[in-house]
Amino acid sequence: MSASDPADFVAAERKRVRLEYQRRAREVSADLYAPWQPSSRFMLENRNRTAARLLHDSGVFPRAGAQCLEVGYGTVGWLSELIGWGLTESDLHGIELDPARARKAREILPAADLRTGDAVELPWDNNIFHLAVASTLFTSVLDDKVRRLMADEIVRVLAPGGALLWYDFAYDNPRNPNVRGIRRAEIRRLFPTLQGTIRKITLAPPLARLIAPRWWTLATFLEAFPPLRTHLIAVLIKARS
Repeated sequence: MSASDPADFVAAERKRVRLEYQRRAREVSADLYAPWQPSSRFMLENRNRTAARLLHDSGVFPRAGAQCLEVGYGTVGWLSELIGWGLTESDLHGIELDPARARKAREILPAADLRTGDAVELPWDNNIFHLAVASTLFTSVLDDKVRRLMADEIVRVLAPGGALLWYDFAYDNPRNPNVRGIRRAEIRRLFPTLQGTIRKITLAPPLARLIAPRWWTLATFLEAFPPLRTHLIAVLIKARS
């Protein structure tokens, strides 16, 4: 196998990401992102509210029966939010690289189609999903070629008129070299055939963790200032023809 064989760089990136998952599990307290943390609730409530509004305004809000995919669903990801929007477990599909996370998600949503595997080769047919979700996923992938393969696969499985819901941070974390922020221009390059809206949201997490537990109203006020926001949310739609 040559050094330029695609399997080489995909396998290398897959190994790197799995090792990073293991490091995070050892070194990052689960309490940091726990739902009872005021900062987590603050960030998630705004994220979910904004996503629902953008999907509705774009005419692609998923209804019961719409087949939805999350790429990198973690232990549940957006899947529980989709159920809250009116979808059923049988409407939900997902792929997750980490087997331990996948097992937990399947325990929570046993009727959903939740698989373990790699996002560079999605195990579904072309043109079947009304909605695909990629949330804090691409920033964990450092290899540009792997990012491109993942993006192409998402577009492939989206139905004509279907939408990608994107949520991820836009800036590098100087304390974590294992992630890399993704700006608007790169989102457009990854998905050149999709059209839609990209917005900047989410108060910088260090500020949210400091302020939201004490002054929720102040955190809301600060989040209104774009320079203090660190994430991008997008709804990007596949053309019907």
